[in-house]
Amino acid sequence: MPPIPRFDTFARYDELTRLLFGYAEARPDLVTVRSLGKSHEGRNIWLAVVTNSATGPDTDKPAFWVDGNIHAAELTACTACLYWLHRLVTQHGRDAQVTRLLDFTAIYLCPRIAVDGAELALAERPRQIRSSTRPYPFDEPALEGLTVQDIDGDGRILTMRVVDPHGGYKAHPDEPRLLVPREPGEFGGTYYRLMPEGLLNNYDGLTITVSADREGLDLNRNFPSQWRQEFEQVGAGPYPTSEPEVRAVVQFVIEHRNIGAAVSFHTHSGVILRPMGTMPDEQMLAEDLWTYTSLSALAEQLTGYRVVSSWHEFKYHPKEVITGTQDWLYEHLGALFWTVELWSPNREAGITDYAWIDWYREHPVADDLKLLAWSDAQCGGQAHVDWQPFDHPQLGRVEIGGWDKMNFWRNPPPHLREREVERFPAWLERLALALPRLEVLRAEVRALGPDTWRVRFAVANGGWLPTYVTHRALERKAVRGVVFEIDLPPGAALVEGVPRIEGPQLEGHAPRRSQQNFVPTREVTGDRAAAQWIVRAEAGTTVCLRARAERAGAVHCEVVLD
Repeated sequence: MPPIPRFDTFARYDELTRLLFGYAEARPDLVTVRSLGKSHEGRNIWLAVVTNSATGPDTDKPAFWVDGNIHAAELTACTACLYWLHRLVTQHGRDAQVTRLLDFTAIYLCPRIAVDGAELALAERPRQIRSSTRPYPFDEPALEGLTVQDIDGDGRILTMRVVDPHGGYKAHPDEPRLLVPREPGEFGGTYYRLMPEGLLNNYDGLTITVSADREGLDLNRNFPSQWRQEFEQVGAGPYPTSEPEVRAVVQFVIEHRNIGAAVSFHTHSGVILRPMGTMPDEQMLAEDLWTYTSLSALAEQLTGYRVVSSWHEFKYHPKEVITGTQDWLYEHLGALFWTVELWSPNREAGITDYAWIDWYREHPVADDLKLLAWSDAQCGGQAHVDWQPFDHPQLGRVEIGGWDKMNFWRNPPPHLREREVERFPAWLERLALALPRLEVLRAEVRALGPDTWRVRFAVANGGWLPTYVTHRALERKAVRGVVFEIDLPPGAALVEGVPRIEGPQLEGHAPRRSQQNFVPTREVTGDRAAAQWIVRAEAGTTVCLRARAERAGAVHCEVVLD
């Protein structure tokens, strides 16, 4: 029997490893586990390859890539991958959609890319680094400043508040647990200076700066496309794919040209991001924007999450451009790609009218009161922790409390984790089923003489998407057309034709135009192609025919010359 994971807890590395190999042991016909490579600390980065091996190897099928947890503390991303894996394994042969998917498609699932950083996030005294544990940009500890860490041993990293007449926050008049911004020109009250929970190095009794994490890498900024140096993109590493985790992902994807679409799970915001990250919609290839619009509408229908443009609606700063896996897979390789930002505490609290990034910069106090009420009613008062006194070794008497961002903001509380990730399998499956899929249409033999034969091999694309998937792929010359091959036994020879023929790209069955359009589509059968050879061989000879479209899989058949 397949393992039964708990979706209300986050698996540490050893448990994650046991889970993945447990699926492979229970269903070796569906699951194999491979190592993409080693992390900075030497851990394997596990990949689950999920497909029905009885219908062919994964490399002969169109493929869909899903990953999670490239950022260390975004642990629900791993849960989303495991949840889908469990459904695929347990529902094959029971659910028609899952069965068809695994019979004709390969799923590449990498639940946790930042395997080292996630171990720190899950430690008894957690650290909340961005991705990798490799020191960057300097291999030396901070000599001064505040190092963020759990100092009271409660397993949480919260906020410290200190009474200070120059502080920028005050207690809400009706809800003293809640701190709100001090008004311009306001004076005469009790004010607080806020800083992350942590310890100070070489404190001079006056100035406090928060030290940057010694482990300053962001693996999602280390991909080749649009890579920029540290001064432009923090955490990007010394050069593209400098980090072993990213290099392993890139190498696998490059070697598996059957990957036509991908989704990467992150947290948090409760929104799905689509390309482009580096330019507005008006500059996108129109055909690709139309495809994204159709498939994103399906995402909204099936998940309840909004889909937005990274450029238009999800910038950390209006003057900054953010790039990562999304930009590499779509902009560089021309594969479809979405980033899912799981979980929105705002929405849980009844806050629906907000902009994802701008809200953190400024929002009405009424929103904070809604969130506090949600913490009390749904989280046992643990999302916002009551302020508790603490004797700080450098600062003296402080209070520790406030929002538990790791366990209730970056990730849902335990009782809501499964509910949050169960939104996505239906959409993921529909996306994967939309991939192009090569099918044998016809294989014909016609005698032209006693030992001369015309062989004709026709194939079709049975998928919704074209074999090239996106026009970006055509523009970047990232895909070839259908490649036909004929394999002749000894004694047979080609009279006309060559052993390998590169044919056209094939369209899918996605409608090209509205049915009401007055200009009909010119190519009615653009989903089909054929190759032809003249062969000299004895009657009864068997000839093998093959066709491959990189993103639509491979098909083959044998014909007898008679």
